[in-house]
Amino acid sequence: MNKNDIGNIRKEFKLNNPKMNIREIFNVYVQKETGEIYHHMSQPFQLLDQEAQELFLANFKKVLTGNLDSKLFELKFIRDVEDSTQTILYEGLHSDTTEDWKEYMLDIVAKMFAHSVYEFDTVVTFIRGEYRKHTKKRDLESEAGGDDEVYSNEFILCSLNKTDQPKKALLFDYIEKAFKPNNVFDPIINLAAPMSGFLFPAFNDNAADVNHILYCAGKNNQPNEQFIEQVLNCEEVITAEEDKDIFELVLRNVIGDEVDSRTISNVYEEIDKIVLENEESEESEAPKLDYRDIERILDVSGVENVDSAKVEHALKEIIADETHEFKASSLVPKKIKISTKIADVTINPKELRNLKYINFQGKRCLLLEVEEDVVLEGFRLETETL
Repeated sequence: MNKNDIGNIRKEFKLNNPKMNIREIFNVYVQKETGEIYHHMSQPFQLLDQEAQELFLANFKKVLTGNLDSKLFELKFIRDVEDSTQTILYEGLHSDTTEDWKEYMLDIVAKMFAHSVYEFDTVVTFIRGEYRKHTKKRDLESEAGGDDEVYSNEFILCSLNKTDQPKKALLFDYIEKAFKPNNVFDPIINLAAPMSGFLFPAFNDNAADVNHILYCAGKNNQPNEQFIEQVLNCEEVITAEEDKDIFELVLRNVIGDEVDSRTISNVYEEIDKIVLENEESEESEAPKLDYRDIERILDVSGVENVDSAKVEHALKEIIADETHEFKASSLVPKKIKISTKIADVTINPKELRNLKYINFQGKRCLLLEVEEDVVLEGFRLETETL
């Protein structure tokens, strides 16, 4: 799934939307430490009152919010796994009765808590429904398209949420005109920050892909490996942060420890160009870079004596996989921070060409070329010619 696929689904989670038909919601309350199910209940989503629907819809949007390979991960199911989650979800998605649907989802809950315990009660929420998307906008003259021509796909979405104990507070009783401590002991389900979740199946080019699932991690670049492997039965993933770190190690191995800022700036510009070209072409497949692509990028960026064999060897030495492909979108940092004892400088990668590290009168200096006046505490600094 690309960010457009995810965004198209996420925006449809709103009240009374014919494009998003949520048929059933199934909530399972699990006790802390023991992982035992205290209560579960399935009901038609439309039977919830409007306020409850809005709270859940906001929660489902959270499960589908975040950057790919950082918060959201498209995972591939491992083949030939006993009691496969892929099979359970597929059968549950196409269950004819609510009782069958519940049993399949309870199987998923059992896998969730077979090896994990929490210090707080949790609630696992499942929904199954149908997502519709117009194949094209309605033609006003022919009246073709619109609701008459849609892509239609069924899905299951899961959200795992913690519960919080209500805080003690002082209340004012309007009737008795008295201040009283609150005596509420019911746990609060924290729907604002899901601990994890998933969407099955994944969607690519408006078609369902039952061999993949979209997984949501609780925090950026911190996917739960145990959840991915033992609960979802999927292949392990490399986060965007890990991919960037590996790429930097490869560059250091190929280029060496010392490099000028212009070369690094050229490298980032070349990668950014690939990302932008992909976005403009609206291709669903995110661009990936292998050792041959890296060799070309380094060559046009001004790195001398580089060849594909050298890059291939670096990959083999660092991650033991010379065929590894980097996602181009993961490699360019949003900001680069340069830390010194005197000051920290944060700069856009595209502006690195305006930064030079020089030796002036025996002193090491950072030289930053700017196009406008520099204002310090409201004062415009005078220009000094050296």
